[in-house]
Amino acid sequence: MSTPALELTGLKKSFGKAEIIRGIDLSIGKAERHAIIGPNGAGKSTLFNLITARFAPTEGHVKLHGQDLTGLQPFQINRMGLSRSFQITNIFPKMSVFENVRCALLWSQGYKYSFWNLVARSRRLTEGAEAILDQINLLERRDMPAGMLSYAEQRALEIGITIAGGADVIMLDEPTAGMSHSETDYITDLILKVTEGKTLIMVEHDMGVVFGLADRISVLVYGEIIATGKPEDVRGDPKVQEAYLGAALEAEH
Repeated sequence: MSTPALELTGLKKSFGKAEIIRGIDLSIGKAERHAIIGPNGAGKSTLFNLITARFAPTEGHVKLHGQDLTGLQPFQINRMGLSRSFQITNIFPKMSVFENVRCALLWSQGYKYSFWNLVARSRRLTEGAEAILDQINLLERRDMPAGMLSYAEQRALEIGITIAGGADVIMLDEPTAGMSHSETDYITDLILKVTEGKTLIMVEHDMGVVFGLADRISVLVYGEIIATGKPEDVRGDPKVQEAYLGAALEAEH
Protein backbone atom coordinates (compact mmCIF):
# COMPACT_ATOMS: atom_id res chain seq x y z
CA MET A 1 0.00 0.00 0.00
CA SER A 2 1.49 3.35 -1.04
CA THR A 3 2.20 6.10 1.46
CA PRO A 4 -0.54 8.78 1.47
CA ALA A 5 0.36 12.25 0.25
CA LEU A 6 -1.20 13.68 3.42
CA GLU A 7 -2.30 11.90 6.57
CA LEU A 8 -4.06 13.42 9.59
CA THR A 9 -4.25 11.37 12.79
CA GLY A 10 -6.25 12.35 15.88
CA LEU A 11 -5.93 16.02 14.96
CA LYS A 12 -7.43 18.45 17.49
CA LYS A 13 -7.23 22.19 18.03
CA SER A 14 -8.59 24.22 20.92
CA PHE A 15 -8.45 27.93 21.58
CA GLY A 16 -8.90 28.19 25.32
CA LYS A 17 -12.03 26.20 26.11
CA ALA A 18 -13.31 26.36 22.54
CA GLU A 19 -12.60 23.10 20.71
CA ILE A 20 -12.53 23.96 17.01
CA ILE A 21 -11.11 20.75 15.52
CA ARG A 22 -12.38 17.74 17.46
CA GLY A 23 -10.35 14.76 16.32
CA ILE A 24 -9.82 14.31 12.60
CA ASP A 25 -8.45 11.20 10.91
CA LEU A 26 -8.04 11.59 7.18
CA SER A 27 -5.82 10.04 4.51
CA ILE A 28 -5.42 11.66 1.08
CA GLY A 29 -3.70 9.70 -1.67
CA LYS A 30 -1.07 10.87 -4.13
CA ALA A 31 -2.52 12.70 -7.15
CA GLU A 32 -5.98 12.74 -5.52
CA ARG A 33 -8.21 15.80 -5.79
CA HIS A 34 -9.87 16.15 -2.41
CA ALA A 35 -12.44 18.78 -1.43
CA ILE A 36 -13.26 19.76 2.14
CA ILE A 37 -16.73 21.27 2.46
CA GLY A 38 -18.92 22.36 5.32
CA PRO A 39 -20.90 25.27 6.75
CA ASN A 40 -19.32 28.52 7.90
CA GLY A 41 -17.61 28.04 11.25
CA ALA A 42 -17.03 24.32 10.68
CA GLY A 43 -13.26 24.72 11.12
CA LYS A 44 -12.11 24.44 7.50
CA SER A 45 -9.63 27.32 7.58
CA THR A 46 -8.36 26.19 10.99
CA LEU A 47 -7.76 22.75 9.53
CA PHE A 48 -5.76 24.27 6.65
CA ASN A 49 -3.74 26.29 9.15
CA LEU A 50 -2.99 23.16 11.18
CA ILE A 51 -1.80 21.26 8.12
CA THR A 52 0.51 24.10 7.08
CA ALA A 53 1.79 24.80 10.64
CA ARG A 54 0.35 28.29 10.96
CA PHE A 55 -1.31 26.79 14.05
CA ALA A 56 0.17 24.07 16.26
CA PRO A 57 -2.25 21.22 16.99
CA THR A 58 -3.47 20.66 20.54
CA GLU A 59 -3.29 16.94 19.84
CA GLY A 60 -2.56 14.69 16.90
CA HIS A 61 -0.21 14.59 13.95
CA VAL A 62 0.07 15.66 10.32
CA LYS A 63 2.25 13.63 7.95
CA LEU A 64 3.36 14.68 4.47
CA HIS A 65 4.49 11.72 2.36
CA GLY A 66 4.95 9.79 5.60
CA GLN A 67 7.04 12.46 7.34
CA ASP A 68 5.69 13.90 10.59
CA LEU A 69 5.43 17.69 10.40
CA THR A 70 5.31 18.23 14.17
CA GLY A 71 7.46 21.18 15.19
CA LEU A 72 8.23 22.37 11.68
CA GLN A 73 7.76 25.94 10.45
CA PRO A 74 5.52 26.79 7.46
CA PHE A 75 8.51 27.59 5.22
CA GLN A 76 10.05 24.18 6.01
CA ILE A 77 6.83 22.41 5.09
CA ASN A 78 6.67 24.40 1.85
CA ARG A 79 10.17 23.24 0.95
CA MET A 80 9.08 19.64 1.56
CA GLY A 81 6.57 19.98 -1.27
CA LEU A 82 3.36 21.46 0.14
CA SER A 83 2.11 24.86 -0.99
CA ARG A 84 -1.12 26.74 -0.31
CA SER A 85 -3.19 29.74 -1.31
CA PHE A 86 -5.36 31.83 1.01
CA GLN A 87 -8.95 33.09 1.06
CA ILE A 88 -7.67 36.66 0.63
CA THR A 89 -5.53 37.09 -2.45
CA ASN A 90 -1.84 37.33 -1.59
CA ILE A 91 0.19 38.95 -4.35
CA PHE A 92 2.61 41.89 -4.62
CA PRO A 93 0.29 44.42 -6.33
CA LYS A 94 2.98 46.94 -7.32
CA MET A 95 5.30 44.36 -8.82
CA SER A 96 4.72 43.07 -12.32
CA VAL A 97 2.92 39.81 -12.95
CA PHE A 98 6.24 38.34 -14.12
CA GLU A 99 8.11 39.53 -11.02
CA ASN A 100 5.53 37.95 -8.72
CA VAL A 101 6.08 34.53 -10.29
CA ARG A 102 9.86 34.97 -10.51
CA CYS A 103 10.03 35.65 -6.75
CA ALA A 104 8.14 32.42 -6.10
CA LEU A 105 10.67 30.49 -8.19
CA LEU A 106 13.83 31.72 -6.49
CA TRP A 107 14.28 29.10 -3.78
CA SER A 108 13.33 26.10 -5.94
CA GLN A 109 15.82 27.21 -8.62
CA GLY A 110 18.67 27.36 -6.15
CA TYR A 111 19.00 31.08 -5.45
CA LYS A 112 18.22 30.83 -1.74
CA TYR A 113 20.38 33.41 0.08
CA SER A 114 22.81 34.21 -2.74
CA PHE A 115 22.02 37.91 -2.80
CA TRP A 116 24.84 38.69 -5.24
CA ASN A 117 23.10 36.79 -8.04
CA LEU A 118 21.41 39.14 -10.51
CA VAL A 119 18.13 37.34 -11.13
CA ALA A 120 17.29 39.49 -14.14
CA ARG A 121 20.23 37.90 -15.98
CA SER A 122 19.12 34.33 -15.34
CA ARG A 123 17.71 32.85 -18.53
CA ARG A 124 16.58 29.73 -16.67
CA LEU A 125 14.64 31.79 -14.13
CA THR A 126 13.06 33.95 -16.82
CA GLU A 127 12.03 30.94 -18.89
CA GLY A 128 10.62 29.20 -15.82
CA ALA A 129 8.50 32.22 -14.87
CA GLU A 130 7.26 32.67 -18.42
CA ALA A 131 6.33 28.97 -18.63
CA ILE A 132 4.15 29.31 -15.54
CA LEU A 133 2.57 32.53 -16.88
CA ASP A 134 1.75 30.68 -20.08
CA GLN A 135 0.26 27.83 -18.08
CA ILE A 136 -2.03 30.19 -16.14
CA ASN A 137 -2.93 32.21 -19.25
CA LEU A 138 -1.23 35.42 -18.08
CA LEU A 139 1.77 35.62 -20.38
CA GLU A 140 0.22 38.54 -22.27
CA ARG A 141 -0.09 40.37 -18.91
CA ARG A 142 3.59 39.73 -18.16
CA ASP A 143 4.66 43.33 -17.55
CA MET A 144 1.43 44.65 -16.03
CA PRO A 145 1.41 45.59 -12.32
CA ALA A 146 -0.27 42.66 -10.61
CA GLY A 147 -2.68 44.98 -8.81
CA MET A 148 -4.19 45.99 -12.15
CA LEU A 149 -5.29 42.47 -13.04
CA SER A 150 -8.96 41.55 -12.79
CA TYR A 151 -10.03 39.69 -9.65
CA ALA A 152 -10.10 36.33 -11.43
CA GLU A 153 -6.69 37.00 -12.98
CA GLN A 154 -5.25 37.87 -9.56
CA ARG A 155 -6.54 34.56 -8.25
CA ALA A 156 -4.98 32.84 -11.26
CA LEU A 157 -1.69 34.59 -10.50
CA GLU A 158 -1.85 33.39 -6.90
CA ILE A 159 -2.36 29.84 -8.15
CA GLY A 160 0.70 30.35 -10.36
CA ILE A 161 2.69 31.52 -7.34
CA THR A 162 1.44 28.50 -5.39
CA ILE A 163 2.68 26.00 -7.98
CA ALA A 164 5.91 27.87 -8.82
CA GLY A 165 8.01 26.13 -6.19
CA GLY A 166 7.27 22.73 -7.70
CA ALA A 167 5.14 21.47 -4.79
CA ASP A 168 3.36 18.19 -5.41
CA VAL A 169 0.65 18.86 -2.77
CA ILE A 170 -1.38 21.98 -3.52
CA MET A 171 -3.88 23.45 -1.04
CA LEU A 172 -6.38 26.03 -2.30
CA ASP A 173 -8.62 27.92 0.13
CA GLU A 174 -11.87 28.95 -1.59
CA PRO A 175 -10.25 29.58 -4.99
CA THR A 176 -13.50 30.73 -6.68
CA ALA A 177 -14.98 32.82 -3.86
CA GLY A 178 -16.69 35.99 -5.10
CA MET A 179 -16.48 35.10 -8.79
CA SER A 180 -19.05 35.25 -11.56
CA HIS A 181 -20.01 32.04 -13.39
CA SER A 182 -17.62 32.77 -16.25
CA GLU A 183 -14.76 33.57 -13.86
CA THR A 184 -15.50 30.40 -11.90
CA ASP A 185 -15.35 28.33 -15.10
CA TYR A 186 -12.02 29.98 -15.98
CA ILE A 187 -10.46 29.21 -12.60
CA THR A 188 -11.90 25.68 -12.48
CA ASP A 189 -10.35 24.84 -15.86
CA LEU A 190 -7.08 26.39 -14.70
CA ILE A 191 -7.03 24.30 -11.51
CA LEU A 192 -7.64 21.13 -13.50
CA LYS A 193 -4.72 21.97 -15.78
CA VAL A 194 -2.10 23.06 -13.25
CA THR A 195 -2.79 20.31 -10.70
CA GLU A 196 -2.64 17.41 -13.16
CA GLY A 197 -0.59 14.66 -11.54
CA LYS A 198 -0.44 16.55 -8.24
CA THR A 199 -2.39 16.15 -5.01
CA LEU A 200 -5.05 18.85 -4.66
CA ILE A 201 -6.76 19.70 -1.37
CA MET A 202 -9.27 22.50 -1.52
CA VAL A 203 -11.87 24.23 0.59
CA GLU A 204 -14.72 25.41 -1.62
CA HIS A 205 -18.34 26.50 -1.16
CA ASP A 206 -19.40 26.32 -4.81
CA MET A 207 -20.86 22.83 -5.15
CA GLY A 208 -20.55 22.93 -8.93
CA VAL A 209 -16.80 23.40 -8.56
CA VAL A 210 -16.57 20.73 -5.88
CA PHE A 211 -18.42 18.08 -7.85
CA GLY A 212 -16.57 19.04 -11.03
CA LEU A 213 -13.09 18.78 -9.53
CA ALA A 214 -13.03 16.39 -6.60
CA ASP A 215 -12.24 12.67 -6.67
CA ARG A 216 -13.32 12.51 -3.03
CA ILE A 217 -15.06 14.88 -0.63
CA SER A 218 -14.86 15.24 3.14
CA VAL A 219 -17.66 17.04 4.97
CA LEU A 220 -16.56 18.97 8.05
CA VAL A 221 -19.23 20.00 10.57
CA TYR A 222 -18.44 21.51 13.98
CA GLY A 223 -14.83 20.39 13.79
CA GLU A 224 -15.56 16.76 12.88
CA ILE A 225 -15.63 14.93 9.55
CA ILE A 226 -19.07 13.38 9.26
CA ALA A 227 -18.54 11.77 5.84
CA THR A 228 -15.77 11.09 3.32
CA GLY A 229 -16.26 9.49 -0.06
CA LYS A 230 -16.78 9.86 -3.77
CA PRO A 231 -18.91 12.85 -4.83
CA GLU A 232 -21.95 10.74 -5.71
CA ASP A 233 -21.81 8.93 -2.36
CA VAL A 234 -21.46 12.14 -0.36
CA ARG A 235 -24.27 13.80 -2.31
CA GLY A 236 -26.64 11.01 -1.33
CA ASP A 237 -25.57 10.65 2.30
CA PRO A 238 -28.55 11.51 4.57
CA LYS A 239 -26.26 12.85 7.32
CA VAL A 240 -24.65 15.23 4.86
CA GLN A 241 -27.98 16.31 3.44
CA GLU A 242 -29.26 17.10 6.91
CA ALA A 243 -26.12 18.87 8.14
CA TYR A 244 -25.09 20.85 5.11
CA LEU A 245 -25.39 19.76 1.53
CA GLY A 246 -29.12 20.17 0.95
CA ALA A 247 -29.04 23.83 1.98
CA ALA A 248 -25.83 24.46 0.04
CA LEU A 249 -27.21 23.01 -3.18
CA GLU A 250 -30.44 25.00 -2.79
CA ALA A 251 -28.34 28.17 -2.44
CA GLU A 252 -26.77 27.44 -5.82
CA HIS A 253 -30.14 27.84 -7.56
